[in-house]
Amino acid sequence: MSTPDLSRARWFTSSRSTNNGDCVECALLPDLVAVRDSKDPAGPVLTFTDAQWSAFVTAPPRPTP
Repeated sequence: MSTPDLSRARWFTSSRSTNNGDCVECALLPDLVAVRDSKDPAGPVLTFTDAQWSAFVTAPPRPTP
């Protein structure tokens, strides 16, 4: 898989974020969603296909063991 061009990505945090610095940021790219740690914007980025992201955000919570 090639590395996506993130130079023009518009990063945002959740509207439910409390802005305490413990957040992730997302960027919507053509056919991908990119995710990074808000405390380390120059650090690693995870990317997900639209289908993977949809499955992640709609999955029911797993019970705590």
